[in-house]
Amino acid sequence: MEKPSTDQVEHADNQHLGHLSNQEDHGLGKWQSLKKYPWTFACASTPFENQASGNVTGIPKFRKDFGHFYEGDWVLEAKWQSAFNGAPVASAVVGALCSGQIADAIGRKLTIGVSLLITVAAVTLEFVATTNEMFFGGKFLNGFALGALASVPITYIGEVCFSFHWHLFDISPLALRGTLTCLSALAYCIGPFVVALITNTTGTYTNRWAYRAVFVAQYGYAALALAFIAFMPESPWWLVSKNWDTKALKSLRKLGYSEDEGAKTLANIKVTLEDIKRETEGVTYLECFRRSNLRRTIISILPLSIQALSGVIFAAGYSTYYIQLAGYSTEMSFRLQIAQQVCSLVGNVMSYFLIDRLGRRNIMIYGLGVLTVILMLTGGLAVVGAEASNPNSGGAIKGTVALILVYCWWYNMTIGSAGYTILAEVSTSRLRIKTIAIGLALQNALYTMWSSVANLGAKVTFIFGGLCVISLVYLWFCQPETASRTYAELDEMFVNEVPARKFKAYQTDAEAMGVAVKEGDVSV
Repeated sequence: MEKPSTDQVEHADNQHLGHLSNQEDHGLGKWQSLKKYPWTFACASTPFENQASGNVTGIPKFRKDFGHFYEGDWVLEAKWQSAFNGAPVASAVVGALCSGQIADAIGRKLTIGVSLLITVAAVTLEFVATTNEMFFGGKFLNGFALGALASVPITYIGEVCFSFHWHLFDISPLALRGTLTCLSALAYCIGPFVVALITNTTGTYTNRWAYRAVFVAQYGYAALALAFIAFMPESPWWLVSKNWDTKALKSLRKLGYSEDEGAKTLANIKVTLEDIKRETEGVTYLECFRRSNLRRTIISILPLSIQALSGVIFAAGYSTYYIQLAGYSTEMSFRLQIAQQVCSLVGNVMSYFLIDRLGRRNIMIYGLGVLTVILMLTGGLAVVGAEASNPNSGGAIKGTVALILVYCWWYNMTIGSAGYTILAEVSTSRLRIKTIAIGLALQNALYTMWSSVANLGAKVTFIFGGLCVISLVYLWFCQPETASRTYAELDEMFVNEVPARKFKAYQTDAEAMGVAVKEGDVSV
């Protein structure tokens, strides 16, 4: 019998290491994973700065400085209100799409740092603005940076915390995967919560600090994030792709790997990247939509689009202004805004414990189902509340406000968090950063649609409710259950075209081989 070559033996060893790693991931619980990978939660907390600006249109002094007097009150022209809300969303689409290429060229860590510096410049422009045009420029520039900060950190978490997965190798803490990606959604809760606290204190001031205090708070977020990034490890995958092996080893040690584990991991990364390089030469965004990748791309990006279609833009962006229009005082609207953000935070924290226990598919389907009911009830109460002659109009308006609070809690506990988990774990490894960029860009593009219907008030929830029904049909037939699956298993199931509703019970070859290797039933 011909003696196997050294390359063949090394390849077989790498295969066995991959199968064993795949099985060991199934055996690690959340606490064990956190002890082994202590950097993971730290990495996931980086991007929360990107929602700190908030919506200042509900502050009377802002409307006075940037609006005009109309029928006894200061109001902001509809075109500028749409521009201030739409500008950062539109530029975020560009930022999300461009950041993927930039991060591939200069690294994930540096891209995040540069984006934060752009945010500082944009916030400064907003702070000193005395005209609508100047304030619009600051918002537009900030949106570009926020698009990058929404896209690149998710990719960074996908690589560093639970890494790229290719073929049979995975250095990810599987038990923390759902929790960490839900933690990414915390970015969309902490910023608005701080803004709510600040505006509750300064929002009734009669000088410019009524709204400038919100912008100053962003400097603190940016400073903390920049200081933290200095100690964060760069993605070992990106470093190896640049042939910086020594730096990659240092990064792996920061991620919790011993010197011996780091050396083995580095060897496997190099082998894996060679496979990736052969298959990704000249890869573009169009690759995401080719037949072999189209299904994974759709499943990855649609949950974020469903978020945009479910009415969160109304609850998050217009609720304070609507509450004031509904007859509540400015002071009370700011207090209710704090309550709203507390509900969002509580919902996000609860999602950490539900994402793996209930599964991605169940959370998306049943979560959106309940949101649909809430939206329809809100719209019905808004119709009653709009009839001033109706004796129940006052109670109906209070009911709509209460349902907005319930909506924020339930949204962040379900689809608001699970969408990011699905985006990061379903996309194929070689296209992950591009898929994430497409998903976030599409979401932001959908957000720009709703500024024109804001004058409907809470009755706009009928439109969102109808879109939710359509989304539910898609989720029922197309959303697979990916919880507790390693990237090797997901790759295998998508290659085998396993139907969405059979994902949960499907027995993969990767899982079977992992058990066999662990029990010593497979030899080189």
